[in-house]
Amino acid sequence: MPESDLNTVETVPAEQQQRVAAIISRGQRRRPGAVSSALHLGCSAILLWAAFPPLNWSPLAWVALVPMLQLARPGIRTQWLYRITGVVGFLYWLIELQWMRLGDVTMYGALLALSAYLALYWMAFLALLRGAVQRLKLPLVVAAPLLWVGLEYLRAHLLTGFAWYYLGHSQYRWIELIQISDLGGAYAVSFVVVLANAALAQLVSRDWLMQRGLCRTDEAETLWTASAKLRWTGLATALGILVLACGYGHMRRGHEPFPVGPRVALIQGNFVATVRNDQHEPREIFMSHRQLTGMVVGERPDVVVWPEGMFPYGIFLAEQGITDDQLQKTSPDVPVNLWRNEEAQQALSDLTDMTNAAMIVGAAVYTAGPLEYALYNSAVFLQPGIGLVNRYDKIHRVPFGEYIPLHDMLPFLQKFTPFRGQFGIDRGKEAHVFRYRDWQLIPIICFEDTVPHLVRRIASVAGINGAEQSQCLVNLTNDGWFHGSSALDQHLITSLFRAVEVRAPLVRAVNTGISAVIDGDGVIRDPDVFFEGVTSKGSSERVQSFRDPKTGRFHKQISCALVADVPLDPRTSLYVMIGDTFALLCLTASVAILLSSLFLRPAPVRSGPESLVPPA
Repeated sequence: MPESDLNTVETVPAEQQQRVAAIISRGQRRRPGAVSSALHLGCSAILLWAAFPPLNWSPLAWVALVPMLQLARPGIRTQWLYRITGVVGFLYWLIELQWMRLGDVTMYGALLALSAYLALYWMAFLALLRGAVQRLKLPLVVAAPLLWVGLEYLRAHLLTGFAWYYLGHSQYRWIELIQISDLGGAYAVSFVVVLANAALAQLVSRDWLMQRGLCRTDEAETLWTASAKLRWTGLATALGILVLACGYGHMRRGHEPFPVGPRVALIQGNFVATVRNDQHEPREIFMSHRQLTGMVVGERPDVVVWPEGMFPYGIFLAEQGITDDQLQKTSPDVPVNLWRNEEAQQALSDLTDMTNAAMIVGAAVYTAGPLEYALYNSAVFLQPGIGLVNRYDKIHRVPFGEYIPLHDMLPFLQKFTPFRGQFGIDRGKEAHVFRYRDWQLIPIICFEDTVPHLVRRIASVAGINGAEQSQCLVNLTNDGWFHGSSALDQHLITSLFRAVEVRAPLVRAVNTGISAVIDGDGVIRDPDVFFEGVTSKGSSERVQSFRDPKTGRFHKQISCALVADVPLDPRTSLYVMIGDTFALLCLTASVAILLSSLFLRPAPVRSGPESLVPPA
């Protein structure tokens, strides 16, 4: 070799050689764990999906997170870990929420956007968990439940919230376990399930993980492993808390039979909804629900409930004393004669008199005053011999479905919705209680029954936990957008947790299903009487029961009416008093873990040969 070349090699700085060696070492260390990480995440995604409808294999939820939790254990992060987590999380939510696309082709964009957003929670959970385990040295059984529940709470509030598919929701059939929802909401059930997953995850040995390629042999000392004492302590803790939770549930269910409340008739039409819904004439919708209502008259119901938006004509209410000129100026797009026409209210009043029962009907309500005009998604309340006496306007609107956030500032956002022209409904201002005879009927509309803090606030305003325990939650929903998919099952499952949380029965009248009566224990009760009806066009399929007798699954996309006595619940609920304190504490702990892991740096980890500098 020429002398000049030798001199060149000798003058390469030692620091540069070390940097090159570190880069090579990093590549050699991180590359093997990428495939293993993807397999662990994919396994958790499959198990989680199977735990919810349509498969509904809820026991899988107790082990679903075990593979994912293993990714917090290697001290050296595998290459592309968070990117892989984001991709797998996105695919999981894309499959889980596939029913969103059914309403309109433009909903594919919303499906993609929501799936990408929810995948961020997977990434955040894994990043926070790694910080807690690697930097703060917290055991999985401590960190994982706090972080998971904290992020569920954040998901329920951020960007108007999405409180679907909580891990605890998978356990809706374990009635004793879900009773702890009256202490800490559905979050408490999620906490118990994640705790069990974490305790099992700690039992997985270091050798097993290394054999699966999660890290290299020379990285063994960087792999977090619980001591024998910690493993069995974690398992005993998880088992003990599960036993305590079930014991509490058994105690809470050991009550006297529920007092009998109002006899309700739930009217369920079968009208698939689309944005361009011109296949159903308003008269067809009205006459179908009127026919079903006529069927239940012989059962002498106290209250008849129609689903959300199933009175198709709209109700126009102008303030007393407002002039035609003021109406024309306030609402130029609405003919003045509509404000003066009371045919819609009269049609409902006549129907109320015919049934001799109070009625709660979902309708679009237009209101006009001297200065403003508004459109609400409402539940209107009518009494026999009186007519319209009260209404509730929906408070929690669905973004891009019922309003466009920041529309005035960013009008182009409307392009991402299936709606054109004037669009959106106004937000209701307050909760209402419909009082009839000795009962208090508390209306909530559509997805409001999936928002735990909203239902808790409405229940608190309505006086639940007071001296008078005669309340019943009444949900009016139109799930016709989802064409009989698993969304109908999951909506029902999510809503039943509201009944347990506030200790009040919940009745649901749902277009296309699933209408139901749910007691304060979260039990979905079979109706006393089931009427299978037909639309004016007829029906080719006939069913004779609320559930399929062979599978036990609820019938969907049928036109029917259910009649049942509402089981009132005299018990009180701690959750109504303290709200989401438990979940908020978990979020606070999550923030503390985040801040601590950012500022506390672990000691440098030595792994591999002392020097990997390539020879000259």
